Amino acid sequence: MSTNTRTMQATPEQLWEVLADGWLYPLWVVGASRMREVDDSWPAKGSQLHHSVGTWPMLIDDSTEVLESRPHSLLKLRARGWPAGEAQVTIRIQPHGDGCTVVLEEDVASGPGLLVPKPLRDVPLGWRNVETLRRLAFIAERRQ
Repeated sequence: MSTNTRTMQATPEQLWEVLADGWLYPLWVVGASRMREVDDSWPAKGSQLHHSVGTWPMLIDDSTEVLESRPHSLLKLRARGWPAGEAQVTIRIQPHGDGCTVVLEEDVASGPGLLVPKPLRDVPLGWRNVETLRRLAFIAERRQ
């Protein structure tokens, strides 16, 4: 599992506001290109985001489902991107001074990506999630 951590100058509540707005997903998730629909109950357990990944003309329509949700502290997701496969993503939020520390864990859950040895999977996931956390911080810190 690839693990990235970033301390942000936003409270857990401010960060959660960004995570709870499913329409913002493609702004902070590297690879997501557009939203098609957001369930009204997002980010409750079982709710989904319907998004596209990739770039035109190679867009893949798929979805991300909430596996577990604890406002202001935890969001566990199953992100689909077939035919590439599925990933399990866990976002943990911890208060830190006037802001928060965010831990993002991700690994392949199913599909062809499992054929790649874990040490080789972790490198690109780590790079991608450094940028994902950077984007998430930019949004959360500027919404204050």
